[in-house]
Amino acid sequence: MINHPTMQTKRINLWSSPRNISTAMMYAFAQRPDTTVIDEPLYAHYLTHQQTDTEHPGKEDVLATMENDGERVVQHVILGNYTTPIVVFKQMTHHLIELERSFLKATENVLLIRDPRRIIHSFAKVISNPTIQDVGVKMQYELMLELQACQKLTAIVDSKRLLQAPSLVLEQLCARLQIPFYQSMLRWEAGARPEDGSWDEILVSSSTSIHRF
Repeated sequence: MINHPTMQTKRINLWSSPRNISTAMMYAFAQRPDTTVIDEPLYAHYLTHQQTDTEHPGKEDVLATMENDGERVVQHVILGNYTTPIVVFKQMTHHLIELERSFLKATENVLLIRDPRRIIHSFAKVISNPTIQDVGVKMQYELMLELQACQKLTAIVDSKRLLQAPSLVLEQLCARLQIPFYQSMLRWEAGARPEDGSWDEILVSSSTSIHRF
């Protein structure tokens, strides 16, 4: 049984497939003065319950440094207490396995989508022979239907449109989320960032804005 929080913290899940714009979105939200960001809190849970043989870079470090129990992650991280009024979770849709999902009703949920052909082409550069379970596109579609059914799908963001017009798309997204838009969301320092997960050491970006992702 999940105990839903009574705090008025706005909790936002950014549900993405791998090799999408999720890191850029996390960086953008991290520039806000009112927001805490969390990088893939369910990753260790996913690796514990992984249903494919795919090897993930940094797996041992992730399992050693992150909470492996997804239910505890939900209770203490996703539904935990924060000092900022907004908390944003960069999430991979395929991490949402072997987990009771009623917590989704206590959060805002945004789907980040990309052309599946581009996802597979990009993902295959870092993961050998990815399966449909690894890329999470089918699961993202199923999650969309589930969120629509319970009226908890706040927005769908197409990576192509975001890259073409980041200011406009982020303004529209913030309006949907009923939070102010900040120009600071459009730019950040290059290199590793404190919000990065331990696995991102091998994927450090030289970008300084969504334009350059």
